[in-house]
Amino acid sequence: MYEKLGKAAEFIQSLRRTIPKVGMVLGSGLGIYIDQIEEKTEIPYDEIPYFTQTSVEGHKGRLILGKISGVEVAVLQGRLHAYEGLPMEQIVFPIRVLATLGIEALILTNAAGGVNQAYAPGDLVVIEDHINLMAKNPLIGPNIAELGPRFPDMTRAYSPQLNKILLESGDEVGVKLKKGVYCSVLGPTYETPAEVRMIRILGGDMVGMSTVPEAIAANHLGLKVCGISCITNLAAGMTNHKLDHSDVTNEAKKVIDGFSALLTRAIEKIGDLE
Repeated sequence: MYEKLGKAAEFIQSLRRTIPKVGMVLGSGLGIYIDQIEEKTEIPYDEIPYFTQTSVEGHKGRLILGKISGVEVAVLQGRLHAYEGLPMEQIVFPIRVLATLGIEALILTNAAGGVNQAYAPGDLVVIEDHINLMAKNPLIGPNIAELGPRFPDMTRAYSPQLNKILLESGDEVGVKLKKGVYCSVLGPTYETPAEVRMIRILGGDMVGMSTVPEAIAANHLGLKVCGISCITNLAAGMTNHKLDHSDVTNEAKKVIDGFSALLTRAIEKIGDLE
């Protein structure tokens, strides 16, 4: 694994010699944010050694290197999911490559179903914590000591410092943010109404099929992590509406302007951190 990471990073640096400070994963329907990146170098996943191409609508499958407000960034336009039949090692490989390239902070974004009854489609929610219901963990197996400890602490899996930056950035650009707990399930089926009630009882505010493996791997690597969920629909049983993936992409398009302004301002602030 350590050798694979080195070869992937070496290939990327052969195309653009850079040390990005901020890494980002753009979830379903949010990939259009790459239009904000300046001096772009775009690399399809299937050209990078040991990367896996995405297979889900709304996930382009490209690594974008460039700058946002002068800050060097590495952006994953699209992610891999366990429901695609992939092992966790492959799902978090891109995150580990970004760390090998030198990122210090990671921003995770996703489209999620709202479980909290105070949420509405179009809300942007800062992830304060997560609940892993996937029955999978990317750190299962022999520990790679070069990447991190055998038993990484997850007390502050989502950096309070970065969360504060997100909330401040939202205020500055006029985007009202909520806070909540993200619950990850395996998918690819949407949750049943009974499962949604269970998630609410457990303390989840939104539910999705991603993000948590990446957050675990990033914490193992010692990165500062933060996350934003775009609420694209209310979860099953909360309305009479049947769930469809087109709702996810359509709702994401509606909030992209505010989402983009928020991310850009937050990256500016993260870039100023020592």
